[in-house]
Amino acid sequence: MDEISTQQAPAAIGPYAQAVSAGPYVFTSGQIPLRPDGTFVDGSVDEQVQQVLANLDAILTAAGVTRKDVVKATIYLTDLANFERVNQAYGAYFGDHRPARSTVQVAALPRGAAVEIEFIALRP
Repeated sequence: MDEISTQQAPAAIGPYAQAVSAGPYVFTSGQIPLRPDGTFVDGSVDEQVQQVLANLDAILTAAGVTRKDVVKATIYLTDLANFERVNQAYGAYFGDHRPARSTVQVAALPRGAAVEIEFIALRP
């Protein structure tokens, strides 16, 4: 197992890696709307999901994969009323690529985030 890290995404806020590779797979840690400098995007769910996806892009790049290599995504929302707004941004992010996905409502997320997303990617 190899740890993956980049300064183009926020540093882990706990004892974990931004991502790890294990065999042909890359597992990202869940990303919340923190900028690479660690400041929180305290805006709409639309603004938050854009930052989360930018963080995930940076981590995927550091791992040597792209969003087209993502095979599974998990989305955590504090309010499923935001599902359609997050779904719009998610769909635009992936375009025609359709990885498997789960979306779960949770009671709370770190730093008061409205959304957290994690990916599993397969190296080509």
